[in-house]
Amino acid sequence: MWFDQSMKEAWEGGIKAGIEEAGYEAVRIDQKEHVNKIDDEIIAEIRRSRFVVADFTQGDDGPRGGVYYEAGFAHGIDIPVIFTCRKDALEKVHFDTRQYNHIVWEVPEELRERVRARISAVIGDGPGAE
Repeated sequence: MWFDQSMKEAWEGGIKAGIEEAGYEAVRIDQKEHVNKIDDEIIAEIRRSRFVVADFTQGDDGPRGGVYYEAGFAHGIDIPVIFTCRKDALEKVHFDTRQYNHIVWEVPEELRERVRARISAVIGDGPGAE
């Protein structure tokens, strides 16, 4: 996801909260302590993941290339990807990923509920499910 300050609530009150309510641990690479190259850490975490939540929301400076790469990498190694995008940015999502069922959201609370529901329906609840 875009690590811009404008996305802080989407992470904390949306994606992270939804993942945790579904019983899984949420990991965002910029919040992980490490001394390695960031790209190596991203790949290692994706390989360890049960699924990936990829938010394609972008600002005026254009698409988040890393999100496309990371979602594609996860797909390539058969890890399910849950696509999300804030409603006002959906028309900017590249056509190569538009055919995937994106969770389109407007407020973090909606994102939280829909991420939790999608994980429960598609992946199954995790060991820490509420």
